[in-house]
Amino acid sequence: MLSADAHRLSLEAEIQSLRSRMEQLFVQEKSFTSDKVIAISSLLDTKINEYMRGRHRKGE
Repeated sequence: MLSADAHRLSLEAEIQSLRSRMEQLFVQEKSFTSDKVIAISSLLDTKINEYMRGRHRKGE
């Protein structure tokens, strides 16, 4: 099991990767409302919320 710090760093890397992927898809699709962009955006929102919940619990 990952330590809290390792989990946070893993989430940060995953969030950055999802942001990059969403940007690439936007360029390909030329739309923020394409199904692919919305799917990545939704996953990105979930990961950001998970990250923020972890920060809130830790008191940062």
